[in-house]
Amino acid sequence: MNTLQELEQLLLDGDLESLNDRIEKLQASTEFDQLYDAANLFIDYGFLSQADAIFSQLLDFLPDEAQLKIDRAAVLLELGEEDDALLLLTEIKPEDEEYAQALLAQADYYQTIGLAETALSKVREASTLAPHEPVIQLAEAELLLDSGRYSEAVRIYQKLHEKTDEIAGVRLSSRLAEAYSAGAAYEEAIPYYEELLDQETNPNELFGIGLAYYQTERYTDALNKLEQLLEMDPDYFSAYMLAGQSHSHLNEDAQALELFQKGIERDTYDKELQLAAGKSALKLQLPQESERYLKEALVLDPEYIDALVTLASLYDQQENDDALIELLTYSEADQLEIPLLHAFLAYAYERIENYKEAYEMYRKAYDGMQEDAGFMDQYAKFLLEEGKQTEALKVIRKLVEIAPEAEEWKVYLEGQSEEEV
Repeated sequence: MNTLQELEQLLLDGDLESLNDRIEKLQASTEFDQLYDAANLFIDYGFLSQADAIFSQLLDFLPDEAQLKIDRAAVLLELGEEDDALLLLTEIKPEDEEYAQALLAQADYYQTIGLAETALSKVREASTLAPHEPVIQLAEAELLLDSGRYSEAVRIYQKLHEKTDEIAGVRLSSRLAEAYSAGAAYEEAIPYYEELLDQETNPNELFGIGLAYYQTERYTDALNKLEQLLEMDPDYFSAYMLAGQSHSHLNEDAQALELFQKGIERDTYDKELQLAAGKSALKLQLPQESERYLKEALVLDPEYIDALVTLASLYDQQENDDALIELLTYSEADQLEIPLLHAFLAYAYERIENYKEAYEMYRKAYDGMQEDAGFMDQYAKFLLEEGKQTEALKVIRKLVEIAPEAEEWKVYLEGQSEEEV
C-alpha cells in the first residue's frame, strides 16, 4: 500500500490519530509531488485545514509556483479566509502561464463577497487571454445566470451545448433548462428537461419540467411528472402544492384537496398548503373543513393576508358576524389597513345594527374600494338609510361611473336632478 492509499484508508476508517501521525511524517519529507497529491486527497474528503497546511508548506519551498497559489487560494476561500486568498491570487502576474486561471479564482472571490460585476469583469479579462477556452466561457455563463441575466447566459450555454453537454461536471442541458425557466421562458425549457430525463430521472428535474408544463398550461403533463416525482420522493413538499394546483386548473377540486392534505400530512407547518386546502374545501362546499385549514394557516402566520381575507370572506358569506368581528378586531388583523377587511367589518356591524361602527368601517374602506361596484352599492344604501344623503350622492355618482349598467341608481340621480330644478 503506497502513501496515498494509506492516507485514504485512514480517512475512510476515521482514524484521526493515526492520520495526524502520518501527516506529520509526510510533511517532514521533501517529496513535493506526494505532498501535493495528499493535499488534493484531503480536499476530496473535506479536510481543508490539513490541505491548506500542506499547500502552505509547499509554498515555503516553492514560493514562485503560481499553481500552488491558486490551489491554496481556492482552499482559503472555502475556509472563509477571503482576504488571504485574494492576496495570494494578486501575486500571480500577467506574464505567468496560470494568469487566466488566477483571474477565474479572483472571480470566485468577488462572487463570494457579492461583487458580481467585478467577478464578471475578471472572467471577461480571462476570456481575452483564452477566447476559445470552454471553462472560461462556462464561468461567464454561470455568473450571468447567478446575476439574473438569463438571456445572456442562455446564449453562451447554447453555444457550448452545440459541442458537448458537460464541462467541468456541469450539465449544459441542465443549465439551459434552469436559465430558461428562471427567465420565465418555460416552453423553451421543456426540451432540455426532456433531454435530461431521457438520460436520468432526477427529482429536481422532474419538478422543473412539472413547473414548466404547469406554466404553459399543460396541467395533465405536469401531473404525470409530479406524480412520478412524489413516488420517488414523498418528502418533496413543493410538488404537493404544484400537483394540487394542476388539479384545480382541471376543475378536479376533490383531487386537489387530497393532494394538499397529503402535503400537510408531510409538513403541517406549510401555511401555503393550509391555505390551498382551505380554498379547495370552500370550492367543494365544505365550509367547516375550509375554516379549519384557514385557521391553521393563521396560527402559523397571524398576518397571512390571503388566509385572513379568505376566512373573513367565508364568515361574511355565512353572515357569521360574531366570528368575523372577532377575527378582524381582536387579532393582528386589527393593525392591517386593508380596505376589503374594513368592508367585511362594515357589513358585519350593519347586520348586527351597530351603525356607528359600521359607518366608521365603511369610511375606512371607501378610498380603496371605489372600483368595487358591490361595495359601492352597499355603502350607498347604508348612507341613505342613515340619512346621509350628501355623502350618498357622492358614492352613487362614482358607482354609476364605474358601473353604467346600474340603472336604478341612474334613475335615482335623475330624480335628484329634477328635485333640484
